[in-house]
Parts: sequence; structure tokens; C-alpha cells
Amino acid sequence: MRTIVGYLRLLLLGLWLGAAIFFGASVAPTVFGVLRGAQLANANELAGMMVTRLLATINRGGFEIGLFLLVTGYFMSKRESRLVRFAEMISLSIMAIMTGVSHFIISARMLAIRGALQVPFDQIARDDPRRMTFDALHEYSVAAMAIAVIAGLIAFFLISIQSRRSS
Repeated sequence: MRTIVGYLRLLLLGLWLGAAIFFGASVAPTVFGVLRGAQLANANELAGMMVTRLLATINRGGFEIGLFLLVTGYFMSKRESRLVRFAEMISLSIMAIMTGVSHFIISARMLAIRGALQVPFDQIARDDPRRMTFDALHEYSVAAMAIAVIAGLIAFFLISIQSRRSS
């Protein structure tokens, strides 16, 4: 049973990491590029709506998987050294916190700004305070995802070492 849960932990974390990296490196830039290439008047608005929905799934998944891995890690890694166990728990905590903050705080504020606009996002001037706030929140969102992915990679490495030792 311990081995099955260990492999499940690796699988879930690996799937989330793959999805998050693929999203950031390929999906989001492609969606914006294709819609801008079509020269639509509201290309950024449409691309932003698509990316927001996809990112919500990735952030929620990262948050939920992070919490699951924290709970199972507490029970699974009792035989590991305290340092390895501590590093795994800290990495998973950072991943869960960053995805949670990104989803429940940063993205929520970005959606509120976009919802309060009377015109499509593409028509808002770059020096408009709402646009500047949105752009700053976007940078925080990207940073939160990068930190979550790095923490997830560290946790994946630590969990895989533990799985190899126990099998």
C-alpha cells in the first residue's frame, strides 16, 4: 500500500508539473499569438478569458495536489531523515501557498478589474491606473507560478529519491 501511494504522489505531482510548464511555455503564448495574428479588435480580451479559465484549473489543481501531498507525506516519510522530510514539506507548502495565492487572491483581483471595465480590455490605455494595476498583478501571477513550479520540482526530486529507497 505504501508503494502505491508513493507512486500516486509522484504521478499527481508529475502531471501537475507537466501541465503547469506546458501551459506557461506553450499554451498561453500560443493563444495570445494566434488571436493577435487574426487581427481581432479584442484579441487580448478573448485570449485573456481563455487563459484565465485554463490557469484556474492549473492553480486549483496545484493547490489541491499540494495539500494532498502534504497530508500523505506526513504519514509516508516517517523513515526518512528529518532534513529530507522537512525540505519536502517546505517545498510542498510553498507550492500549495503560491498556487492558492495566485488563484484565490491574484486571479480574483484580476477578474474583478476586468469585470469592472466598461469597454473591452484592449481599448484601455496602457497608462490607465486599472491597466497598470492589472499588469502588475499579472507579473505577480507569473512569479507565483514560477515559484510554485520550482518548489514542485524540488518536491518531485525529493519524493522520487524516497520512492527509490523504499522500493
